[in-house]
Amino acid sequence: MAVRMSVEQPLWHALLAYRLLTCAYAVALYAQAYGDLRHPLPAGGYMAVLAVWTLATTGRVRNAERCTKGFLAVDLGIALTGILLTGVLDDPARIDAGAFTLPSIWTAGSVLAFAIKGGWRWAAVASSLVAAADLVERGSFSSDTLANVVLVWIASIAIGYVVEVARASERTLARALQIEAATRERERLARDIHDGVLQVLAMVQRRANQVGGEAAELGRLAGEQEAALRTLISGAPPPRRPAEDGADGLAPAGPDDLRALLAPYGSARVTISAPGTPVLLDPDAAAELVAAAGAALDNVRKHAGDEAHAWILLEDEPDAVLVTVRDDGPGIPAGRLAAAEDEGRLGVAQSIRGRLRDLGGSAEILSVPGQGTEVELRLPRGTGSRSAPASTGPRTRESVTGPSAAKGGGVR
Repeated sequence: MAVRMSVEQPLWHALLAYRLLTCAYAVALYAQAYGDLRHPLPAGGYMAVLAVWTLATTGRVRNAERCTKGFLAVDLGIALTGILLTGVLDDPARIDAGAFTLPSIWTAGSVLAFAIKGGWRWAAVASSLVAAADLVERGSFSSDTLANVVLVWIASIAIGYVVEVARASERTLARALQIEAATRERERLARDIHDGVLQVLAMVQRRANQVGGEAAELGRLAGEQEAALRTLISGAPPPRRPAEDGADGLAPAGPDDLRALLAPYGSARVTISAPGTPVLLDPDAAAELVAAAGAALDNVRKHAGDEAHAWILLEDEPDAVLVTVRDDGPGIPAGRLAAAEDEGRLGVAQSIRGRLRDLGGSAEILSVPGQGTEVELRLPRGTGSRSAPASTGPRTRESVTGPSAAKGGGVR
């Protein structure tokens, strides 16, 4: 079992050693100046309290959990009391000569505890109180007093800032380790699923299609489940729920990932290819673009037949986002779309081209009779609701070559 080591824990150990050493140092200074003090016995009483408090609270400065706000307040109060008592119990000539206060440099340990516990803001407050007490004890402003105040103030704030950075780095590292562990587990599960479940589903689909009849339906369902599992183990994020779009009164969740919105269209007869990184788009534009792709798939189901296969290709270019829907159906005869529009059938004109035109994009339809159809939806980045010209009819071409054709089995 791995032991988690806090990056700030060494600072608490160093603070504990500092308090013990500086307490001993303060007691030694008191013993040396005993005969020069105006009231040595009351000063001795304070030093006894300081020594007992330091020894009794060693457990309090071992970590942030034990070093509570109440302890910090009392600890700083003892330091401030010692500074102010110095002006009453020590000889004025010694104070003017720059003699140490009763707690001496032990006071800095109290301020550093604030810095380690609460960061640079807590350190600034504590060091400012110490500075005020020093000015009251000295009774006047001097270069030595200023130097000591600035030294404690800068040192404590710097340490507090370093502690905050260390804590943030520790949280980032912990999060990265969690993500790495989750990724490894997902990869392990993906291997197990691929080696077992997916192969079984593929075999069921293949055998059922060979048998035909009622078994063909079983094969179709097995194929759909295989496609759904492949999408799941690929790591694509799930589509966002409607409530996240502000329907519950909350603020919108920001850009949508087109990969997640297109993922539900995947099936045994619809293959989705997308980049490995998120393709982010404004939610409204993303919804319209995906709806246009869905309309193109509807046309495949209606006109290409149940045996047709479709491919969705998502491309993220520097200046535009492209969604291409291809199929291996019979294609569209020349002039058929124009004739359909004249007959009042505006599915392609409105559901596909109209949506892209309103977004400032374009929709281009390429079809080769007997070789399938390709619908290319292009949306420039940064476009609003301005209109842009869209193609008015399908383009035909005599032959299809290259990897695109091989992938789609038709126009690709």
